[in-house]
Amino acid sequence: MKVLSSWSGGKDSCFALIKAKEEGYIPAVMLNMMNENGKVSRSHGIKLQILEAQAQAMKLPLVTSASTWGNYELNYINTLKSIKEKHEIQAAVFGDIDIASHREWEEKVCKAAEIKALLPLWQGDRRELVLSMIKAGIKAIIVSCNLTLGIAFLGREINEQLLNELEDLGVDCCGENGEYHTLVVDCPLFETPIELPKSEKVEYDNYCFLTWK
Repeated sequence: MKVLSSWSGGKDSCFALIKAKEEGYIPAVMLNMMNENGKVSRSHGIKLQILEAQAQAMKLPLVTSASTWGNYELNYINTLKSIKEKHEIQAAVFGDIDIASHREWEEKVCKAAEIKALLPLWQGDRRELVLSMIKAGIKAIIVSCNLTLGIAFLGREINEQLLNELEDLGVDCCGENGEYHTLVVDCPLFETPIELPKSEKVEYDNYCFLTWK
């Protein structure tokens, strides 16, 4: 069965696609929803050129759609329908773990596009999931985070030591509630690691971000 990856650029969507592939699904295309200008991803604030580098490393086409929050759902459904027609996908793979409202939305938009929603990480133990990601060879860095973590955590690689620090701070180790977001720089799906442009660390609206030139 050919599938679409709902690709954020981060560790969860990456691991979900790895797990789906292990189960026999065939990755065919990646989808990322961008902000209004189409230059930065809406979920993780990742530049288009970096998402394109990830797609090139996986030898998969990347589809993007510029959206406001107001037209996000409609654009998502229409984009799914277009991808289904062009790439003959039968399902979409999502990296969500245990937030019920997220799963409900994903199943809703997939139903509208007449495809299945696959959530390979669903209800996994959060710490064990991240440890499994690390063991699987996913190398990811923090690209945005809340002020509990702060600017010093930007750019740090996800590893067991970092997990311990997150838990000591009372931060969910998966970042499932938006405490932090990641960017995958290497993984078993990539033919080669991606190279990142120079970045700087900024704080904006009570959140911290890596921004790229």
